Amino acid sequence: MAQRAIWLVSHEPGTPRGGTVRFSRRYPTVEKRAKTFNGSSYVPVPEDDPFCKALLFELRLLDDDKDFVESRDSCSRISKASVYGLPTAGKELWPVVAIQKNGLVYVSVPLVEQTLSTRPPLISISGISQAFDLLFGLIDFFDSGPKTEADLSTKCDLEGVMPNVTVSLNLPTNGSPLQDILVHPCVTSLDSAVLTSSSVDMMDDSAFSGPYKFPFTPPLESFHLCYYTSQVPVPPILGFYQLKEEDSQLKISVHLKLHESVKNCFEYCEAHIPFYNRGPITHLEYKVSFGQVEVLREKSLLIWIIGQKFPKSLEINLSGAVNFNTMSHQKQPVDTICIGGTTYVKLYFRIPDYTLTGCYADQHSVQVFASGKPKITTCRELISSDYYIWNSKAPAPVAYRSLFL
Repeated sequence: MAQRAIWLVSHEPGTPRGGTVRFSRRYPTVEKRAKTFNGSSYVPVPEDDPFCKALLFELRLLDDDKDFVESRDSCSRISKASVYGLPTAGKELWPVVAIQKNGLVYVSVPLVEQTLSTRPPLISISGISQAFDLLFGLIDFFDSGPKTEADLSTKCDLEGVMPNVTVSLNLPTNGSPLQDILVHPCVTSLDSAVLTSSSVDMMDDSAFSGPYKFPFTPPLESFHLCYYTSQVPVPPILGFYQLKEEDSQLKISVHLKLHESVKNCFEYCEAHIPFYNRGPITHLEYKVSFGQVEVLREKSLLIWIIGQKFPKSLEINLSGAVNFNTMSHQKQPVDTICIGGTTYVKLYFRIPDYTLTGCYADQHSVQVFASGKPKITTCRELISSDYYIWNSKAPAPVAYRSLFL
C-alpha cells in the first residue's frame, strides 16, 4: 500500500496535550516518491508531537478548543469524508485520512501520485481507498475480542481456502430499485442488469428490482461490498425553518414532522441550529413542544435534543427569540456563505434495524462455499449524513457542475 506514514493516537480528554501518539511509522521510500510526484507542492510529514496537536485541533478534540475557527468550522468546510488537511509549518498537509473509534484515532497519509497545486478529486486517488482499507483493518483487529477455540478454528478455515461468498440484497414488493451501483474489486461477477440502472441517465427506464446477488472472494480486512443510490419518494423527516431579524434579535421557527412510513424508534435524534456572523448568544427565549434545548453560547449554537421518539402526532415545533453580543465576535462563528438570513438547521439521527429503501441482506441467504461453518450476523440502520433544512425566508446556496458535450 502506498502510504507515507500511519499513526495510532489515543484521545485523552482532561490531559494537557489532549492525546498521545501510541504508535507511528514512516515509510522513507514512499516519502521520496511523494517528493518527486508532488514537486513544488510537496509538504513533508511533521514529527509526532506537532502532528498530534494539529490532528486533535482539526478534529475538535482539544479541551480548550471552544473558539470558532473560520478555516476549520466555517459553513464552506462541511466535511463529507474522513479526509482532512492539517496545518504544518505554514503549509497544509493533505490528504490525511483519520477515523475515530472507541477513544482512538487511526490515521494515515496516503501517497498522491501527482502535483497538489490543484487538489484532485478524492475518487481519483487510489492511495485514499488503500488508506481506508488499512485503517478499517486495524480497527477490526483492535476491536476483536477474545474468541473461542472453535471460532478461531473456523474467521482459519475461511482464510486458508480463500472461500467464495454470495450475498443477496433484497427489496420489499414495492421497493424502489437500486441505482448507480458500485462494487468492490473482490466481486467476481455481476448481472449486467445491476450495472445498467442509472439515476443520471434521464432516458433510463430500467426497473430491475432484485434480488441483487454479489459473488465475491473476500479480502482479509474489513471492506465495503457496494455503494448504491435509490429514488426515495420522501425524506424521512420533513420540516421547514424560518429565521427573520426584528430590531436587535432574531426570531426563529422550526417545524419537524416524521414521515408516517418511517420507523419511530431512534438511537438519537438532534437538530443543530448555528448562527453565523452574530457574536455570542446573550439571551434566549423559546417555546418547544417536545424535547429539550441546550445553548452553546460561545459557539452561537442551539441544540434541540429530540430524543428517541417523536410524539404520537409525529410533529414537533420550536420557536423563540435570540439576542447576541454583536460587539464581541472576533472569535465567534464567521462565514462567507451563511450571511444574513442564509442559514440552516442540520439534523443528526440514527434509526436501528431500518433502511429508507427497505433493502436488506438476509443472513440465511448468505452463501459461504468453504469447509468451515462461519457464524453469520446481519444488521441494518439509517444514519443521517448531510441533512440540512435551509431558512425559507432567505436564499439557500446552490452547488452545480457544468456539463460539457
